Amino acid sequence: MVVDQLLVLGIFALTILALVLTDKRPSLIFSATVLALLFGNLLSLDQVTHHFTNQGLLTLVLLLMVSAAVDKTSLIKRLATKIVGASYTKSYWKLFGLAFTSSALLNNTAVVATLIGPVKQNQHHPASRLLIPLSYAAILGGTLTLIGTSTNLIVDSFLVEHGHAGFKFWDFTLYGLVAGLACGVVMFILSPLLPTIQSGAKGYDDYFIEADVQQDSVLVGKTVEQNHLRNLPELFLAELVRSGKLISPVAPDLVIEANDKLIFTGNMQRVDSLQHVEGLNLFAECNGLLHDNLTEVVVSNRAKLVGKTLKEVGFRALFDAAVVAIRRDGEALSGKLGEVRLQSGDFLVLATGPDFAARHNLAKNFFIVSEHNISKKLNSAQEALTLGGFVLTVLLAATSVVPLPLGLLMLAALLVITNVVNPDELKRHLPVHLIVVIVGALSLATALESSGIIDNINHTLAPILIDSSPFYALLCVYILTLLLTEVVTNNAAAALMFPFAWGICNAIGAPILPFALAVAFAASASFISPYGYQTNLLVFSATNYKFSHFVKMGLPVSIVYSSIVLLLIKISYGM
Repeated sequence: MVVDQLLVLGIFALTILALVLTDKRPSLIFSATVLALLFGNLLSLDQVTHHFTNQGLLTLVLLLMVSAAVDKTSLIKRLATKIVGASYTKSYWKLFGLAFTSSALLNNTAVVATLIGPVKQNQHHPASRLLIPLSYAAILGGTLTLIGTSTNLIVDSFLVEHGHAGFKFWDFTLYGLVAGLACGVVMFILSPLLPTIQSGAKGYDDYFIEADVQQDSVLVGKTVEQNHLRNLPELFLAELVRSGKLISPVAPDLVIEANDKLIFTGNMQRVDSLQHVEGLNLFAECNGLLHDNLTEVVVSNRAKLVGKTLKEVGFRALFDAAVVAIRRDGEALSGKLGEVRLQSGDFLVLATGPDFAARHNLAKNFFIVSEHNISKKLNSAQEALTLGGFVLTVLLAATSVVPLPLGLLMLAALLVITNVVNPDELKRHLPVHLIVVIVGALSLATALESSGIIDNINHTLAPILIDSSPFYALLCVYILTLLLTEVVTNNAAAALMFPFAWGICNAIGAPILPFALAVAFAASASFISPYGYQTNLLVFSATNYKFSHFVKMGLPVSIVYSSIVLLLIKISYGM
């Protein structure tokens, strides 16, 4: 048994070192951990496969898959364009409020990814003055509910695995709300410490995209500024065509009229932002071909298209495809999309019909480069069903009427039946890497317990801690988890620390719930480093932040957050 314990401890130590010192995916590291435990006969295959049916894990997987449908709705995208204005104070609190509240129910990484674009595009304030607060607000919002962050669900899965009933939906809310609002105030007070950084180079190629204003569009009768057309993520309104006349540049006070053609340049992957503007149709939508898969091609030097416009060649009939966007290296395009004269080497993004692949003229005209996935635009009934269904599922779970996993499973089935999402989309959003991390961590915890290591910790700590306050033990667990989450991912930190929290509780006879809350809140408290949490990495990559910028803002936020959470846990459980 001693040999087995040494082997398990060695594997545990190597897992932490690999997470801290290497840049390998956590899923790869935990996969190696499980294989080492299996080959060392320290764990059985039945024990590993059992963890795949963990209720907390199933809840997390279903939640992330349903979130893929919620992300397709236009609610947050529309709100995002209206956040940043001339007043920094109003902009800060609007951004904080939206990120904080939406992250309580939605995936906070997706929330930040949606809001980064409008923040970077705003004309009033440097993005670097808002992006760190955006990430921190999303992290804080995720601590409000059981489903706010995957960390909470991971800790919940460990509780269930150990025979506990698990967390209730609102168990996190008091601590998260008080700490979150206090940290929001602290960040605003410290906002002069945020750097003013000029935007770096774009990570994408500019495409030429045309959209038509319909008669019933919400844009009609309002100016460009009022319609927030200058705050679209990674898309710039370059020109406007009205009654055959080209208007460039487009002034902020220009009033949009029906039948205007808006010419954007920017990131093709952000074209869904245009789809969510009511009454604004992309060129391919007018042709009835815009689906959720796009094909990128390059015009061949042998193509008969060279020197001709899309209209002249009858592009739709010729290829059963419509052009969504055009890019030409080294030259800015101008005018209406259908009137651009094609050249060899032009990049075209095509919305294709069912006969596209069977056309015999493709090889003569194009080199096919890649496929792009875009979010399919939902109609108003589908949007209402998706948002209403999600809110109803959460409410039923929060009031203990329907268990959350069952509610999410029923909602996912309903969304597939109503064509909000298709099975392929759900498959693409299956969080394989996260599943591997959780199963690997649960397996490692099982090995620590079955080998007797946790029992040894109990016997060792019991004489030391039995006469002291349980709060000091909880404080140690919190600090160790907090330090770990700054150097590894938040999910890995929670998964690695819970078994030791469990052992300490057994050693001193303390209730597990306050210790589980401490692990969950500490694992989410990744404010000092840009590497411990996905939202920090997103904003770190979006502008030229330095590590020191996170330290200046994150250290005081971490101290305030931790002090409030620990104080509230101490008061709530009389520790």
